Amino acid sequence: MFNLINRNRIKDPLGDRIFMTFNYIFLFAILLTVFYPLLYIISSSFSSSRAVTSGQVWLFPVDFNIKAYISIFKSQQLMLGFYNTIIYTVVGTFINVVLTVMLAYPLSRKSFYGRGAIIIFMMITMFFDGGLIPTYLLMKDLHLLDTRWAMWLPGALAVFQVIVARTFFQSSIPEELGEAAEMDGCRDIRYLISVVLPLSKPILAVMTLMYAVGHWNAYFDALIYLRSEKLFPLQYVLRNLLILNAADPAMLANTSQQMRDQGFEQVLKYALIVVASIPILIMYPFVQKYFVKGVMVGSLKG
Repeated sequence: MFNLINRNRIKDPLGDRIFMTFNYIFLFAILLTVFYPLLYIISSSFSSSRAVTSGQVWLFPVDFNIKAYISIFKSQQLMLGFYNTIIYTVVGTFINVVLTVMLAYPLSRKSFYGRGAIIIFMMITMFFDGGLIPTYLLMKDLHLLDTRWAMWLPGALAVFQVIVARTFFQSSIPEELGEAAEMDGCRDIRYLISVVLPLSKPILAVMTLMYAVGHWNAYFDALIYLRSEKLFPLQYVLRNLLILNAADPAMLANTSQQMRDQGFEQVLKYALIVVASIPILIMYPFVQKYFVKGVMVGSLKG
């Protein structure tokens, strides 16, 4: 039976097979281009400083050790940056998603008067803004400088995310469902929470991931608005460590001067990159099944 099926199978034309072969080769080359730097960073972070500085690390760790990771988790500066970034990411993402849904859902309802004008004004803000200095002066007048709110309020709402969410609500939530709920005496807030949001898991997952990645990688707002070290997020601390070479003495306290000279700080930088990337990499698989669907459905209509 199996052989019969193989004999009756229609073969692809020669041109299609050549195209697919080159397509696979091209995609594999892109995969190597993206994957190799990640593999090199991970391998270097688990290698000895001598192996890294001498160029012995290519694919796998050489002289395996975890001294760099031990030094990182002993650093109070870095652990405080981790704590601050988790706070900024969790609270900031919650604010972003709530505000986005609160604006996108009314704009998706045909009965909402003036929604066209609101969308136009929103689109204008995507191309024109007040600039950095007026925004800084506004934050100063609101007494938000050197506070956690300075990391949340300036980017509390993304117009692009509102447009995608609005499109999802329009294309995926039938108007008849809202009419039936209204006939049963369901108010708009109850309908949104009990009906719309449970049916909108794909777009909520997309927004959560995009907002969370933005907050996790944010450092420019901290550079502009924050002065207190106890409020610095992880990426700002990493900037000081990787670019300015302002290493925390606690991370180098247990290493000899000879080891530092041999490149321990270089290994430390690779380990910092790995530690800073792990939380987002762990988060992605939990929302991946919703991600593609949410992006595609939310982009069908403008």
